[in-house]
This record gives sequence, C-alpha cells and structure tokens, in this order.
Amino acid sequence: MKLTSILSAALLVAGTLARKELTPDKIERDIKESQLKGVLRDLNKIARKNGGNRAFGMPGYKASLDYVLSHVQRRYRKDFDTHVQSFTHLFATTHSISLTGPDGKDVDVITLQYNNPTPLPNGVTAPLVALPIDDVNGSGCVEDQWEGIDVDGKIALIKRGICPIADKLRIAKQKGALGAVLIHNVPGPSISSATLSAENYGTLAPVAVVTLEKGTEWKGLVDAGETVEVTLVVDAVAEQRESWNIIAETKEGDPNNVIMLGAHLDSVQEGPGVNDDGSGTAALLTFAKSIKKYKGIKNKIRLAWWGAEESGLVGSIHYVSQLSEKEKDKIRFYFNYDMIGSPNPFYHVYADTDAHKAGGHFLFDYLTEKGYPAEYAAFGTSSDYLAFIQAGIPSSGLFTGAGSDQDPCYHTACDDMENIHWDAITVNSKAAARAAAELALDVSDVPPRDKTTVNPRSKRGVARDLIRWNQIAKGAEKLHSCGGGKKQIV
Repeated sequence: MKLTSILSAALLVAGTLARKELTPDKIERDIKESQLKGVLRDLNKIARKNGGNRAFGMPGYKASLDYVLSHVQRRYRKDFDTHVQSFTHLFATTHSISLTGPDGKDVDVITLQYNNPTPLPNGVTAPLVALPIDDVNGSGCVEDQWEGIDVDGKIALIKRGICPIADKLRIAKQKGALGAVLIHNVPGPSISSATLSAENYGTLAPVAVVTLEKGTEWKGLVDAGETVEVTLVVDAVAEQRESWNIIAETKEGDPNNVIMLGAHLDSVQEGPGVNDDGSGTAALLTFAKSIKKYKGIKNKIRLAWWGAEESGLVGSIHYVSQLSEKEKDKIRFYFNYDMIGSPNPFYHVYADTDAHKAGGHFLFDYLTEKGYPAEYAAFGTSSDYLAFIQAGIPSSGLFTGAGSDQDPCYHTACDDMENIHWDAITVNSKAAARAAAELALDVSDVPPRDKTTVNPRSKRGVARDLIRWNQIAKGAEKLHSCGGGKKQIV
C-alpha cells in the first residue's frame, strides 16, 4: 500500500473516531439564525441576479439547484449520497401584460401562471360585463351564475375567491368572452399570484388581476349602466421544459428505515421566494451541515429539494410515483417544510391521524415546551406532502401561514429578506432538526405504511395505479389551494 493511501485511511479513521454520537440536543444546538440567514441571503441574491425569481423553467431555479448541490454534493460528499432526478413539465410565462382602462391609462395588474394569450399585438378591446359578487359560493364558479349574462364578445369582470380561478375563466371562454378581469379578493395594492394549472392551458379566457379597489370601482360603474371599455393584452407562451429534484441521503443508517425531509426549491415567477420556500430550503441545508458531524445515525436520513412545486407539486409527485412498493415501505416518515418563517406566523403542525402524530408530536411538543402556540392542522392539497400521504406514508411538517394575515408578501416580489420572522424560522428549524434526529435514532413507535398492494404482475393493477397517480397530479394542479389553514393561491 502506498504511503498516501495509508495516510488517507488513517485520516478517515481519525475523522470517524472524532465524531460525536448523535443526540437531539446536539443537533438542536447546531441550528443557528445566522446560518439560516446566510442561506436566505444567498437565495435572495440568486433571484436578484436572475430576473427577480427562482421559478421552474427559469435561470434562477437552475442557479438555486447548483447552489444546493455545491453543499450536499460537493462539500458534504463524504457524508451524503446525492443524485439529481429530472422530469419535464409544461412551462408557461407571460412576457408582458397590460390593461388599459376607459380613460386610456394603464392599470396596475398581475398575470397568473399558465395565463392564456390574447391576439397580438393589439390584444382585445371590449366593454366589461360584471358578474354578481357572491362571497359565499364564489362569483362565476358554476354555470347557473352566468344565466342571463351576455359576455359574448365582451370582457367578463369577476371577483376572485372560493373556487379555482380556472373554473371561472373556463366558463367565461365557453360563453364567448374575449377575456376576463379578475377582482382581487383582498384589499390593498399587493396582489398575490396563482396558478391556472398546466392542464387548463388553451381552454381559458385570458385574464388580468386588478386590485379590489379598482375592480370595485369599475363594477360600480357597470352596475350603474355606464359602458366601461378596456383593452387587455397578454403576451404569453407555454412549452415543455426540464426541471430537477435533489435527493441527498446519509451514508450511515439502515436503508430499510428512512426518515425523509422535503422542501421545495422553486419560487413563483413573481418573486424571489425567500419565505416560500427559501425558509424550508434553508432549514434542510442547515440541518445537513449539522447531521454530517455525528455518528450513530441508526436510520437513514433522506433530504429532498423539490422542483416545480409552484406549478402543481410536480417534482414531489413525480418522485413518489416512480417509487416501487418496497421503496415506499422503506420511507418510514416524511416531514414537509414549506413556509416556516412567515412574518406574522401561526405554528401549525400537520397531522390528520395518530400515524402522522407519531412523528409530528416531536414538532408539536418542542414548540409548546418553548412557549409557542403550536396547533395540529389538517393536511390539504397545497404542498409536497400530498403524494406521500396519498401513498400512505406517515407524514407531518410545519407551516406558518400564507396570505394577507400571515404573509402579505405571499407570491409577490416583496417575498425577500424583509419578509422573514427570524424567531419563527429559527425555532421551526430547530424543531425540524430535533424531530429528524429523534426518528433517526428510533422509529419503533412509527406504524408501517398504510398501503393497498398492487400486484406488479397484474397489468390491470399497474394500469390502475398509473391512473391513480395521474389523478393525484391533476388534483394537485386543480386544488393547489387552501385547506385547513394551508397555502391559498386561488
């Protein structure tokens, strides 16, 4: 054996011996606000250098991917096995959007992901037709609400809320509307973005979203019998693009008992996504830096940074759909961390069943012991936990809220370094690290996956399974919305 090989082996042994035994207390102490702040500062800088976002299909996402890989695949390569999983999805972007009011002046508007284009270059010019406002059942959500309203060759004025926006815009197009103006359902100048879903592209009326104040003003004029003519121009395109998940797993630990933590790496196109979901990304990356220092990891820890979450949970659904039944069985618990540093936070711990609480209680107990008002909250359809709970894998996670109350900058350009509650992200990251460490040492109290076995030799069974995953994906895109206090983008 060469001298260099002997020295390398000796250094490796010495490094292993120098490591301390893993304990939840040690891992908790490692998580510091300064480290989380450093990661978020880097992600914010990536967005600024790449058009203001880190969205799927955009340069900022690839730069974010490279940033995470520079840590787990390069700096931590002795401790993690890391791979990149690719997938494709329909990418859509709006190059430009404008709405000119009856006075000839442009109005402040936002677009929506998967917005449909108007004819170019002049767009569509037509009078507004206002649908009745129904804040209980939603405005324009079902066919009956359009009876007696003639929008053929006109532009529909509809209030946002209650049902998916795509439902409103689909009916508008079917009724002959040239376009739609959506009245935001929250007061103030800030308008949160939303997805219309890839599957709906080409079937909806083009749309611009205006503030509640402007939309209410125009509706008042229309209701008074005045003609309010506007011009809508939407320059939008869609095409298939590649994206990626990052999966990093500790080398140490039982491969038949895997504890998995996930956070989505992409932002919306409208902003840098420092809270949504730079906060979860930072928690996982800071945890990775800590866990590599310890020995005695009995159960493998697998970290995932998901791609294209904002386009309909695409990366995580793809990942779980590609797992065999045996591979799903090995994932003993999944933790999801999406928006854990909202400026006005609540402290929600996801759990619907005792199986979810088998891991979720570590989060809940830690937060309550530290004096935070933690509450158990039901899962919805709003984040990357969806595919895991659909697969019967016990799951939990943390969420601090979205929308005007908890995060006024949700899905907007101001989701930057000023949009973080530093105490919330720090205590939640500590809770996440501690919970992972607890299960990395012992999963005896976690029940096995709740499953319905599909015989791999049964063509009918496999086909049925593929149909089910396709339905999950479609459901995620349609219902990427509020549920039990979850993220709301409809």
